[in-house]
Amino acid sequence: MHLGFIGLGHLGKAIAGRLLDCGHALTVWNRTASKAEGIQAEVASSPMAVTNKAEIIFLCMFDSKAVHSVLSRENGLLSGDIYGKNIVDLSTNHFREVKVFYELCEKAGGLYLEAPVLGSVVPASQGALTVLISGDKTGYEKVKPVLENIGKHLFYLEEPALATKMKLINNLTLGSFMATIAEALSIGENIGIEKEEILEILSVGGGNSLVLNAKKNKLLEEDFSTHFSSALIYKDLHCLQDLAYEQKKTLFTGAVIKELYARTFEEGIDQEDFSAIYKLFK
Repeated sequence: MHLGFIGLGHLGKAIAGRLLDCGHALTVWNRTASKAEGIQAEVASSPMAVTNKAEIIFLCMFDSKAVHSVLSRENGLLSGDIYGKNIVDLSTNHFREVKVFYELCEKAGGLYLEAPVLGSVVPASQGALTVLISGDKTGYEKVKPVLENIGKHLFYLEEPALATKMKLINNLTLGSFMATIAEALSIGENIGIEKEEILEILSVGGGNSLVLNAKKNKLLEEDFSTHFSSALIYKDLHCLQDLAYEQKKTLFTGAVIKELYARTFEEGIDQEDFSAIYKLFK
């Protein structure tokens, strides 16, 4: 199938590569054109040019502001021939903004699906992401075979914005686990135990988790090249605070963890992998 793909950051590039590996042809666009280097795909001159090439267009952007720009800018996605086409948004958006995106796409004759993913670069390259999907069921059934190429687990939550809200809730656990593991590691080192042994004990004890398994080598080698940045999880936790405020729910751990990730900006490590929060404790 010929697909469109917009947004070639760390995660987007890994997902695009996976789709190519599965035999799909891609037309891609990225604001910074150099990020398309190395991808065996046609590079479009604008988002509108992507629309005119593909029936299904994937978005994988940093935030809702970037998604809105791609949709509505001059030569944006919605200025092309969008009638009857599916726009699948893999971005983690603000839950209020996704409702605007549904309206914009519907008005232009297209079909918007929100499909935020759980997982980062490595599972993306293996087709092992978890994908949360909301939106029109007919549209979901149409794109499901392609989503199965990138996702090991698919969860269809029909009501608009529900998938986005659940992604934010998931990232509360992601950020909390990572911060707790990093702090535990720092304390263990401080009392004189070797880093490798601490992580081995945690991995068969209270720290055993997908997060520790995914980030153990980064912590051991202190290689914090970015799979999922601290800036991104900080953004997501900020959106989660807005959700808690709207629901009039307290957010104890989420608020603390968000402020810890805020410190990564002050330390100049916000663009490193979110496991680099270890540096704050060390």
